[in-house]
Amino acid sequence: MSGPRGMGLPGIADGGCMDFHFATVWEQIADIRDQRTALICDGVSRSWHDFDERAARLAQVLSDHGLGPDSKVGLYLHNRSEYLEAQYAAFKIRGCPINVNYRYKSDELVYLLDNADVEAVVYQSCYAMRIWEVRDRLPKVKLFIQVDDQTETLLDGAIDFDSCVLKTEPMPRIQRDPADVYMLYTGGTTGLPKGVMYPGGEFSYFFIAAAALARQLEPPQCVADIPAYLDQITDSPVTLPACPLMHGTGMWLGCLSPLLSGGTVVMTSKLGLDPDLLCGLVEDHNVTDLVIVGDAFARPILAALDAAEARGTGYDISSLRRIVSSGVMWSAEIKEGLLRHHDMELADIMGSTEGGMGSSTTTRSSTVATAKFQLNDGVTVITDDGRIVEAGSAEIGKLATSGFVPIGYYKDPEKSAETFREIDGVRYSFPGDYATVEADGSITLLGRGSACINTAGEKVFPEEVEEAVKKHLAIRDCLVVGVPDERFGERVIAVASYLDDATCEESELVDFTREHLAGYKLPKQVVFVDHVRRAANGKADYKWAKKTALANIGELTS
Repeated sequence: MSGPRGMGLPGIADGGCMDFHFATVWEQIADIRDQRTALICDGVSRSWHDFDERAARLAQVLSDHGLGPDSKVGLYLHNRSEYLEAQYAAFKIRGCPINVNYRYKSDELVYLLDNADVEAVVYQSCYAMRIWEVRDRLPKVKLFIQVDDQTETLLDGAIDFDSCVLKTEPMPRIQRDPADVYMLYTGGTTGLPKGVMYPGGEFSYFFIAAAALARQLEPPQCVADIPAYLDQITDSPVTLPACPLMHGTGMWLGCLSPLLSGGTVVMTSKLGLDPDLLCGLVEDHNVTDLVIVGDAFARPILAALDAAEARGTGYDISSLRRIVSSGVMWSAEIKEGLLRHHDMELADIMGSTEGGMGSSTTTRSSTVATAKFQLNDGVTVITDDGRIVEAGSAEIGKLATSGFVPIGYYKDPEKSAETFREIDGVRYSFPGDYATVEADGSITLLGRGSACINTAGEKVFPEEVEEAVKKHLAIRDCLVVGVPDERFGERVIAVASYLDDATCEESELVDFTREHLAGYKLPKQVVFVDHVRRAANGKADYKWAKKTALANIGELTS
């Protein structure tokens, strides 16, 4: 076969043995690099041998309770070693790990676990009471495994993670099918969460081949080539995912990619963004790769670096080779600030759960404007009526990729047909982002069509307005929404927070954005709040922003 479809990476030669599988590759790595560190969390390290053995023991527990190929295992955990061990165990039995948003309330949790057909839930004890509330509504779940975080006693009917791992013999290794489905649930920011399905073997090969290309190495052609491939890797990454593993950026870029290169993943189980803690972890563990989500993470990290430098106690981040971001706007100004502290590569990845689209790389010697990306192979921009957008035409279209297109959404053929569709004989994924194509072939990302504001017949993309508002020195963060307007259909409203003790007048801020935006894009009003709410992965909470705007519009216009 030809390898991952059109994703711009070397494929498996015709007649090759495309036998990749996450568990099978990791088993090879564990045999070769058994004493190297695989996981570090809250000061506790696990070698590759321990990582593999603990996962094998948990896999046997899952098997003993009737789980096997295609069984779904819910991971209801913070960032911690047990998250990755449980995921590995699910892969070992040829099952499918399911990411669970730990912020979900009871009904949201039941929807996700039921929709995913989850048969086992691995959860940490701080969520024991929520599991107790909903478990009678989850008839498909055969097994609850509790990870002790010293907050609650073991729930009746559940088994303790560490106890069962210690008491159970490791499951023997098995042959696996590369067609086993890997699935990641979307965040549900534009509707109910949906499980995006990929062929697991090709998906694991995607990360291996991408890492090989970055090192100018020939990717392995089958699992038997892994030992020789690892021998050539002298710079295995030490990666710190600052964002939650329950989302794609944290899991894919922060865990799957480095682990498939025999690297190390550094984590903290502490909730909430603590930039000083992150900088300290980089320093303590010689982290080479830091994974973030745009300005929501980069701006506080830059502030922590600036403050430490001003105190004369600057952090040593000299080990950092790169900071990688995906999912949220990462402004050029913040990138420049980070580069003042250390010469490294800042990789801005444009993509979503439904597929990768493009990237931009900023260094001290090469800067890139905000939201400007070079397209990946197989990616194009297509108008709503099905035409390819020509470079330099200023036309707006939807980003589409014909590269590594997902199989579809789990149990949702209607939505699958809408997002993954064929045009002129080519199958594309349309994640929902709009963009224009510049004369040089690069694209300028505008934002999600689902959040687009239609005012007086003109389309306004919130991200563009947010970026203009955040350029003001007094503004820490901003979300932009549309609210009903009798005259224009919708009115552009900014919900913004101040930086530290700074303030500014609404009129001043609106006038400031006039320097960067066309008149119809200007926020008609600004609602100032103490804190702009975002999801744990830094993504915009537009539902909250719209509710906040509507609640305050009466006061502003009265």
